[in-house]
Amino acid sequence: MSLASLRKRLPVRLRQHWIPLTAGLAGIAVALTVFGDVAIRPYSTSTAAVTDEERITEDIEGTVDLFDDTVDHEISLSYSQDDYDRMLDAYFTEGEKEWMTVDVTIDGTTLDSAAVRLKGNSTLSSLVDDRAGSETQGEQAPGGMGGMGGMGGGERPEMPEGGMPQMPEGEGAMPQMPDGGGDMPQMPEGDGAVPQMPEGAGGGDEAGGFVGTGTALSTDEPENLPLLLSFDENQPGRAYQGMTELSIRPASASSASSLNEAVALELTEQSGQPTQDYSFTTYAVNDRPTTTRLVVENPDPQYAGELDGDGVLYKLLSTSSFTYQGDDQTEYGDDFKQVNLNGSQDLQPIVSFLEWLDSASDEEFAQELDQWVDVDSFATYLATQEVLGNFDTISGPGRNGYLYYDLDTGLISIVSWDLNLALGGMSMPGGGGLAGQGGDDPTTEGAPDGTAMPELPEGFEPPEGFELPEGVEPGAQGGGGGGGMMNNNALVTRFEESSDYAALIDQAVSDLTAEWIDSGTGAQLVDEIAARVPTTDGVDQATIDADAQTVKETLATEATP
Repeated sequence: MSLASLRKRLPVRLRQHWIPLTAGLAGIAVALTVFGDVAIRPYSTSTAAVTDEERITEDIEGTVDLFDDTVDHEISLSYSQDDYDRMLDAYFTEGEKEWMTVDVTIDGTTLDSAAVRLKGNSTLSSLVDDRAGSETQGEQAPGGMGGMGGMGGGERPEMPEGGMPQMPEGEGAMPQMPDGGGDMPQMPEGDGAVPQMPEGAGGGDEAGGFVGTGTALSTDEPENLPLLLSFDENQPGRAYQGMTELSIRPASASSASSLNEAVALELTEQSGQPTQDYSFTTYAVNDRPTTTRLVVENPDPQYAGELDGDGVLYKLLSTSSFTYQGDDQTEYGDDFKQVNLNGSQDLQPIVSFLEWLDSASDEEFAQELDQWVDVDSFATYLATQEVLGNFDTISGPGRNGYLYYDLDTGLISIVSWDLNLALGGMSMPGGGGLAGQGGDDPTTEGAPDGTAMPELPEGFEPPEGFELPEGVEPGAQGGGGGGGMMNNNALVTRFEESSDYAALIDQAVSDLTAEWIDSGTGAQLVDEIAARVPTTDGVDQATIDADAQTVKETLATEATP
């Protein structure tokens, strides 16, 4: 049983205060058994888990453990329309995710003056401003999938009649427009535009957004928005059950209940890898209808302090290039955010690693990587994303994940994050998954004759005005789980291209497939978790049952060689 599983079984108070209690008992034991009546001077050579600035001074206990899966949970938010409008205006006009003050009630315990902000990149790409009379009414949200050029706000052009261009077989073949399709879609002037499928071609509102989770989001339905909930933004030092932040996760087009993400989190934990606690809740916003939302602990200094070993946690930002940019750490502000030990530690371990990665030959990479990275855990991480069919990893469009630098071993490992696109959570217009998501020859349901999502052939140039996502090249392969999308991570690319390290990934894939799928454990787990999903105004039992079937089918597909 993992440490995280054992921790869940402890009472809330003991979970919140186990570190000082354990330290105190250990100190007494040492004093009594070793030193007798000799005077002891307190001294420690280890690094504190959190700095004084990160320390919790007020921890709200609540009524029940939020992550106790044996009880039902409820979360409600209350805020003013004016504050909501200000938050949305800042995002649609400036692309800024500003905080909004809310009162939050969790399982009957109310915390005044908490705060929320919009969270996500790929998910928010489908958000539309439907507020009547707003300056940005009808516009698409700015940004998109973590730096995807040209995927921003503004109007979306319509695809030509007949649908997307057809990709003929044969290396280097040029795409052909469908019968009666005419010209390539025209992109409107201005920053960013996203082509839409024509009516009847599987796109539009029913299919959801063009990128991201495939779920259409509207400002008129705040209960569906992905949010980061902060307990200490307005009251520094305050926490709820040891957490300063909580992520209110988005649904996906293929899993309105977020069952896919919960199963992915559970499988990751059962494999012994670090992950996050989660819970299903009945969720309400002001006087809006209830819906079912998955909430996940957001990695904060306290979370980092509970990871194995003594180390520093860094969040990969969606704008990260994961490249060496010199010794000046201020140059990496768009790449990494340090989560804990700010002031006592810095970004130097990551900068030094990137410098080595940038200059190492293939031979040096193969021989010396284990001096920088925990290669076994990294292979397991990549294999996990492959089996889960998750492409939105540290090398994916959202650069999702955390780097953990162990101060004792000097090695870097990965903590997975944001698994809402795993297990069939990615949906493109017309249904189905993204190219490369699970399997060597993925297909897209709803495409003509079930054809596969194609790569852009060598030599293909997009039409004038259409920008490919940053980092995507014609015919480029993806990596780091799921494949088929962009891969802007040199570590992932070189690891997969090394025969020795690729063998580690293959072995890990085989082990996880046997453990999760061949044994039937995964399918059983889907049923167990689905039984805990609450029915609400927004999610009924039929939806939960359909989501469970989709996740099971996806697991079975991933197991197919």
